[in-house]
Amino acid sequence: MAEFFRSIYDKIAEIWYAIYQIFEIPLFPVGTSNITLGDIIYFLIAVIALIYVSGRVRKFLVSRILRRYPQNKGAIESSGTIVRYLIIVLGLVIIFQTAGIDLSALGILAGALGVGIGFGLQNITNNFISGIIILFERPIKVGDRIEVGNVNGDVVNISARATTVLTNDNIAVIVPNSEFISSRVINWSHNDRNVRFWFPVGVAYHEDPQKVKEILLQVANENRGVLQNPPPEVLFEEFADSSLNFSLTVWTTAYTDKPKVLKSELYYSIFEAFKKHNIEIPFPQRDLHLKSGLGDNISPGAVRPKT
Repeated sequence: MAEFFRSIYDKIAEIWYAIYQIFEIPLFPVGTSNITLGDIIYFLIAVIALIYVSGRVRKFLVSRILRRYPQNKGAIESSGTIVRYLIIVLGLVIIFQTAGIDLSALGILAGALGVGIGFGLQNITNNFISGIIILFERPIKVGDRIEVGNVNGDVVNISARATTVLTNDNIAVIVPNSEFISSRVINWSHNDRNVRFWFPVGVAYHEDPQKVKEILLQVANENRGVLQNPPPEVLFEEFADSSLNFSLTVWTTAYTDKPKVLKSELYYSIFEAFKKHNIEIPFPQRDLHLKSGLGDNISPGAVRPKT
């Protein structure tokens, strides 16, 4: 029985040695090092494991550690992403060294890649560098309400190449990072989510402006989405052709990402309040004045109106 198990052990050892010899066959040189199939497999497995571990570390850092400190969501997400990039860079250096790859030879390879990047991968490189700038300078952060080009929505993710913006229609728009560096970006919540909106209101000329002001302020103060500090205001804008024009200005945090909803709620309430207090909402009108003696100037061939 011992002879049987020894023979099986010897066969397994022979097979393992044959596989080991295959993995140790030099494929191509890099500097003073010869890259083998085993080095390539080790490199791929190590890189995949590094990316996975860095993602888990970032998630743990963001959800368990940084959440305890008084920072906004954008700062927390940016810090987690920067830590992940640092882990990946340090991990790649360690992987190269443990794989026995001569790092000095990578300088020439990096130079060659740089030329290739300059010609063929300009957009990818531009977006990657722009992503790093965004993470460090933080002109936009996760959770910000932004407007870039014709895209308006909330930032939900900032990656190395692009930023994901979620619109009010629940549509995710992938915007290249370079757009935020080279284009004009409107950030509605850069400092905080308090935003002021202006809503025009017109009434007839015979209405009392002071009474209109009181009604508009009452409507604004009764809306739960309107902040009391800073308080809402009513500005008398102008004497227009057919109306007295006012502007109701309100501050809000809850409706930063949906101003049209707040506008609709206020206008519904304003209409009901004006109806209750008999405040007339005008429409464009024109008065026609006929001068006396017009009939004397009618030509002989014209048809006179019947009396």
